[in-house]
Amino acid sequence: MGDTNEEHGSAVRWWRFMRWLKPGLGVKRWLVMMVVGTALIGLGLAVLLLDIYRAYPESSWLALFSLYGLPRWLRVLVLTTAGFGVLLLAVFSLNRTLLAPYIRPGKPVVDAVAQHRRLGRGPKIVTIGGGTGLSTLLRGLKRHSGNLTAIVTVTDDGGSSGRLRRSLGIPPPGDVRACIAALSDDEDLLTQLFQYRFLKGEELNGHSFGNLFIAALAGVTGSFDQGIMEAARILSIRGKVLPSTLEDVALVADKTPDLALEAFRIEGESLIPETPGRIRRVHLEPNDPPAYPDAIQALISADMIILGPGSLYTSILPNLLVPDLVKAIRAGQALKVFVCNVATQLGETEGYDCKQHLEAIERHVGRGLVDIVVANDCLDYALPDRISPVAPSAGEDIMIPIYTADLVDPVRPWLHDSAKLADKLIALLEERTGPLDLSPVDQLEPTTSSN
Repeated sequence: MGDTNEEHGSAVRWWRFMRWLKPGLGVKRWLVMMVVGTALIGLGLAVLLLDIYRAYPESSWLALFSLYGLPRWLRVLVLTTAGFGVLLLAVFSLNRTLLAPYIRPGKPVVDAVAQHRRLGRGPKIVTIGGGTGLSTLLRGLKRHSGNLTAIVTVTDDGGSSGRLRRSLGIPPPGDVRACIAALSDDEDLLTQLFQYRFLKGEELNGHSFGNLFIAALAGVTGSFDQGIMEAARILSIRGKVLPSTLEDVALVADKTPDLALEAFRIEGESLIPETPGRIRRVHLEPNDPPAYPDAIQALISADMIILGPGSLYTSILPNLLVPDLVKAIRAGQALKVFVCNVATQLGETEGYDCKQHLEAIERHVGRGLVDIVVANDCLDYALPDRISPVAPSAGEDIMIPIYTADLVDPVRPWLHDSAKLADKLIALLEERTGPLDLSPVDQLEPTTSSN
């Protein structure tokens, strides 16, 4: 039994080594060039040494180096073996240095390189939103593409983000932090530290370490967007996280009491869901903020643009209230998808179905912004009190196709399952563009027999 396991382990290691010759990694051409280059260098040195040896046959050091006195075949064998040994040692050491960013404990380097190359060829996907919904989506999409861009709302004024916003005068970092953590290449201890929230201390209580980290980087680099880029670099994220605007904007909502017709105004994102009533409309103050330039560029060049999931009025719509972003969405040739939430949200969308979610977007930005809608059709899960599943209704007056599937996270049924949602979205993109080379790397592993 032990010999069988050892033989199998050797076979797997050999198979993994041979995978370096797999097409698409960009390795074989350089290996061939290294061999050719080494042979040419060796040939040149051989000619030089032969000329020197013929001119100075008494030179003791040259005689020692050329193994003078040994049979010719043995000298060739020893020198060739030594050359190959030095070459392999140099290549191995160089690879360890150059591939250091890919090395993960317990994961073969060839898998990491193959995954990096595959994700680098993935589609350009831009997501728009904020909060838990957006980070859930990104966690699933990063398995399929490394060309991800998250455009995040900057209207949060509660909790740690609100405190930093008021005290330091920077945009709220909370949603940005969550997206950076979700896109991290390896959600290990560093990412956990980034998400850590202090529970003690008069000044630190309630603050997230990641929020403080981004705020500190903003101070060191001189700008909030540069601070985001540095935080993303440190955590080696797959993609980019961009604010929708760098303007200091506030979210304002017009709400109508349940038993009255006159609307009243609420200012502040954190107060909107806590105030009873039905939301009629939301606004930004100031009402025409400039969009972040990189966000516009990402939208125009995207293959797919995804709105949501997330809080409809406080995470998705605040981004769409930046006029230049809506113009960029309409101008691009991307497949535009609205992902409807799986459950209603207290203070925002009680009683809403999928159609009403879409109608709320159209009231604010007009029709024709999205091409298709993705909704959950699994409504059997038990939800917390006062929260209901969002039915994937499709009335005759809805001209946009609605695609449905089981998208619920069985552990947290008020949220999407990140893998299910990402797989559905990629399948829809493939229907439009054709098959993509997006097979997960772990499916490339050899299967083991149970015998």
